[in-house]
Amino acid sequence: MNPVTPNGARAYPWSHRTRTLVVIALSCLLSLSAPLGRSATAQEATPTATITEAGVLETTPSTLACAAVGNAPAPTAAASEATETPATTLTIVSEESEARYRSQEELAGQGANEAVGKTNAMIGQILFDAAGMPLACSRFDVDLRTLTSDEARRDNYLYNNTLETQQYPLATFVLTEVQGLTAPLADGEETTFFLIGNLTVHGVTKLVAWEATVTLDDDTLKGSASTTFDMPDFNIEPPVIGPVVSLDETVKLEVDITAERVA
Repeated sequence: MNPVTPNGARAYPWSHRTRTLVVIALSCLLSLSAPLGRSATAQEATPTATITEAGVLETTPSTLACAAVGNAPAPTAAASEATETPATTLTIVSEESEARYRSQEELAGQGANEAVGKTNAMIGQILFDAAGMPLACSRFDVDLRTLTSDEARRDNYLYNNTLETQQYPLATFVLTEVQGLTAPLADGEETTFFLIGNLTVHGVTKLVAWEATVTLDDDTLKGSASTTFDMPDFNIEPPVIGPVVSLDETVKLEVDITAERVA
């Protein structure tokens, strides 16, 4: 991507220029507010092996009959895939949510350093069936063009070279399965489990497991999740520029999410 000023994915009290770019981003993304139709339950989707830690899985990414988001194509599903209409939809509150990457690097004259980039430009929906269990096709999308760290040179290199965000502006996660959650979320209780699904970054889709901890409080869900991947998993070339002497190819992804029930 060209080194432009990062911008959000929803309209907030930002500058006129930012709000204009937000409208453009939303026009591509925000059909999430429309009904998603029928979705496979996360428990009924084709199961993977038992997950013990977060990260990229060797299993081929699943295909589900999920609705398209904006101009993005909808995943294709086998005709036999089980489907179910969402009974409850929680929509991500972007201004109260955040996506981050963490990468370890060594800088000349400084030594070890952790590079952290983050953004609030994140939208999505979490779907539940009538029994209160998560549904496959729950998803979130992150605008990678808005990632910022403490170093503008790093950000611009990521936009233009590493992530090539002009061509691949979004990171998308689509849920296919949940492990470790055997009953509906209990109101006010913190629960930890694994979210498994298709993560698309830099034009590559991998099946990935996230370790998530969430709390449901009436109509609001708050939670965090994390996973890791190696840059070659998504055909990403490690950026070594300027003062960066070396870089760990393992990247940690984190999301903090607040989602509220759709009226």
